[in-house]
Amino acid sequence: MSNFTLTSADLKSQMTSDHVYHDFGADGQNQSPQLSWSDAPEGTKSFLVVCHDADAPTEGGWWHWCTFNIPADMMDLATGQNDWPEAVRHAVNSYGANGYGGACPPPGDPAHCYLFTVYALSTDKLDLPHGVQPAMVIFVANEHMLAKASIVSYYSR
Repeated sequence: MSNFTLTSADLKSQMTSDHVYHDFGADGQNQSPQLSWSDAPEGTKSFLVVCHDADAPTEGGWWHWCTFNIPADMMDLATGQNDWPEAVRHAVNSYGANGYGGACPPPGDPAHCYLFTVYALSTDKLDLPHGVQPAMVIFVANEHMLAKASIVSYYSR
């Protein structure tokens, strides 16, 4: 039994402007949050990190982040992480860009729930390119998932 755990020095119950998008009327810094995970299950060969907003007013919610092929020995991401090993791939977010895209709920909406999840995978590589859709990454990763850990942060404007 694994006690796989995800934590963040940055994320609290409410997101700060550091992790908010910088467009569509939002004036954030658009930096990915610091994340750390521990106690990955035996057999973990890589990790997949996603951030999803199921409260977005679109079918299927809004994908803010999907990064995969993170090596098993890399269990910490810095705020605004931009120094990635060569094998790491970034799916396209719902803004149409690869990598992290911060919170940006419609003005006046109740606070949206941003679910950050790290998956421990039994494969060192998902054979998918940069710019693939997050749903495809999750679909392909599904057969390799050993464990997942999540944290939630909220934001409204």
